[in-house]
Amino acid sequence: MLTGGTVAAVAVFVGLGTLVGADCLWLVALGDHILREGSVPDGIPFAAAASAGWPNVLVLSEVLLALIHRLGGAPGLAVTQVVVDVLTLTLVALGARRLGATDRATAPVVVLVAAGAITSLVVVRVQLFSLVPFALLALLLREEHRRPSRRIWLLVPLVVLWSNLHGAVLLGVVVAGTYLVFSRLRSRPLESSAVGLVTLVALLATPAGPRTIQYYLGVMDNEAAARGSELWARPDLTRPFDLLLALAAVALIVLMARSRRPLWEWVAMIGLAVGTVTAARHGVWLLMLAAAPAARGLTRDPGRPEVVRWPGPRWSVAAAVVLVALAAVPWSRGAHTAPVDDAVVKLVAGTAGQRVVLAPEPMVESLAVAGVRVWLSDPVDAFGRSDQAAYLDFLEGSAAGRRALDAVEVVVVEDGSPPEGLVDTSGGWTLGGELEGWRVYTRR
Repeated sequence: MLTGGTVAAVAVFVGLGTLVGADCLWLVALGDHILREGSVPDGIPFAAAASAGWPNVLVLSEVLLALIHRLGGAPGLAVTQVVVDVLTLTLVALGARRLGATDRATAPVVVLVAAGAITSLVVVRVQLFSLVPFALLALLLREEHRRPSRRIWLLVPLVVLWSNLHGAVLLGVVVAGTYLVFSRLRSRPLESSAVGLVTLVALLATPAGPRTIQYYLGVMDNEAAARGSELWARPDLTRPFDLLLALAAVALIVLMARSRRPLWEWVAMIGLAVGTVTAARHGVWLLMLAAAPAARGLTRDPGRPEVVRWPGPRWSVAAAVVLVALAAVPWSRGAHTAPVDDAVVKLVAGTAGQRVVLAPEPMVESLAVAGVRVWLSDPVDAFGRSDQAAYLDFLEGSAAGRRALDAVEVVVVEDGSPPEGLVDTSGGWTLGGELEGWRVYTRR
């Protein structure tokens, strides 16, 4: 009962604060194109920078998000995020109870996961399509470790579906491989080897086919990943969200250590910890995998036969309120951005006409959804490395970003931002319009 109330409370908080991130809108734009033309485009049709030959793997995500956006707009995307969050946290709680955790122990662990992964739960990004699959994966692997059966073959259709939705399927396959190697291989070598091989092949069951490998190589080797910027930024404990993630991860790992967990789980946890250090956005998977054993550790002290007493329901609710409030503090400071107002998009579209527009996030994706031709946007790995570098330099306001300016005749920047400083120092630009902190410049 307490766990259900906790999940509901988190859902209310998320529902009040959900924001649509730019990482979601480029898929909407691609999905709209696919639905309108009836075919998958070669490259990024709404961008002028060269992208021909890019393997489009996430067609299913693009079409789903485009349909949701057509039916409900940004609010529809927000509702989808809340539904996915509830399903995910429910599966996390179910995993904890399956390990023998009590309701009183599961509820605070759910709060820890929600607080540490708050950006993944509040901001609508394509990552939302990996939350439920990862929770299902953790449930399946732990059930199979406890009682091996033919259910392990469910891993294959799960990966097929997941590989068409989001690239985090790679992490899921690595976690599954860790289980197969460190838990199952010794007792069932042939079956484990067959499942592992077929699962790897299942990764290629996308519209791109064998070129799916090229897609993942591009994702891992793009310029943003190399610089550790944008969505590939490393954890920074001076940022409130990253601090929350670190505190939640440490708490869950300490609690997990109080329960006797198999080797494969610890190996997987080490791998996910390394991934989180390299990119903070991977932290959600670390929290989700640690949640169930952490709740089990909170339920029973491995060193004693008696049950560890939780202070009680009132204190549990109080802890939940405090943690959610702490999670709300950085969010309330506006660390994330919502889609750009329609009036601003119309101003830019009217000023640009048929000309190509250079703009930062989230403006550039909002323009793409509105049918404006942009120079470059997400997914950055679809473009040449030099164009990726020029665009990131533009976002940083560095002098090297002038190469991106030279490629367009219309530029949109936020007032006081680094890109605006670059435009001001470059010269040759005239202010063509201004609205709600956004400025539209045209070449003289």
